[in-house]
Amino acid sequence: MARVKGGLMAGKRRRNILSQVKGYRLDRSKKKRAAREAIFHANNHAFAHRKDKKNDFRRLWITRINAALIPFEMKYSRFIKALADKNIKLDRKVLSKLAVDRPEAFRKVVEAVK
Repeated sequence: MARVKGGLMAGKRRRNILSQVKGYRLDRSKKKRAAREAIFHANNHAFAHRKDKKNDFRRLWITRINAALIPFEMKYSRFIKALADKNIKLDRKVLSKLAVDRPEAFRKVVEAVK
């Protein structure tokens, strides 16, 4: 029986793996075994960091809101509590956008809760 080398498919597989690691440094962009491991780790980190991104943005929004409240001599925690008491349903993302892009609208929201 003739020996089957599989050169065509092996080449395609290698090309596909190396196309995914374009821009990586050293062996990870040139050698199949190192590239496969790099892809594996990159996918693991990407999965974890998609989850972390939500927390990161929430922290950013809170920081922006708190910074925007300084001129009004108000703290973030008291502001959020006052929003809840007045039954104003604005999430942190929207409040952050208002604070950064539309300070006059944010000022009206702060005055509404004072």
